[in-house]
Amino acid sequence: MKINSVELSISAVRQSQYPEDNKPEFLLVGRSNVGKSSFINSIIERKNYARISSKPGKTQTLNFYNVNDDFYLVDVPGYGFASVSKERQQKFGLMIEEYLANRNNLKKVFLLIDFRHKPTSDDLLMLNFLKYYNLDVAIVATKVDKIGKTLREKQVKLIKDTLSLDDDSEFILFSSSTKLGKKDVTNIISKIVYNEEE
Repeated sequence: MKINSVELSISAVRQSQYPEDNKPEFLLVGRSNVGKSSFINSIIERKNYARISSKPGKTQTLNFYNVNDDFYLVDVPGYGFASVSKERQQKFGLMIEEYLANRNNLKKVFLLIDFRHKPTSDDLLMLNFLKYYNLDVAIVATKVDKIGKTLREKQVKLIKDTLSLDDDSEFILFSSSTKLGKKDVTNIISKIVYNEEE
């Protein structure tokens, strides 16, 4: 998949602000600090397009990145960050729920999990939330390069067991610095958008 153009075209907080051009959409969800900005930059082949914040909880809107004028990557606020007030967290939750419940354009959800740690109760909650809406989910384990190769198998098992994933679940090992897993993600998108694989 060749990236010709990227534009952050819309930042929305409600349904009336979503794009109306009926393009396929791919949702990115994960805890604050899981590496969503790095994931986006890696997929769209831009260094600092999605700003990587040293302050978790910075994304406060649904950000629609128009890629190639063919599809959207949709970035939502990270969850599970303590310094964001309960009221704000609730607002984020309702904003995301409105999107999940009403968006027919949504083709796939990439749930980002930090490979270095056991998935949290928030990760499990989000996965169950997505399943409740019968959404097609791929688990993307980020920051894989931070764990030595000999320990990776053990970590994969820990994550899969914690999230109760079966063998049919899509599970992608990903590193934005080594580009591991990038092709797996772009293949998924290409197949849905262009009906082709790289």
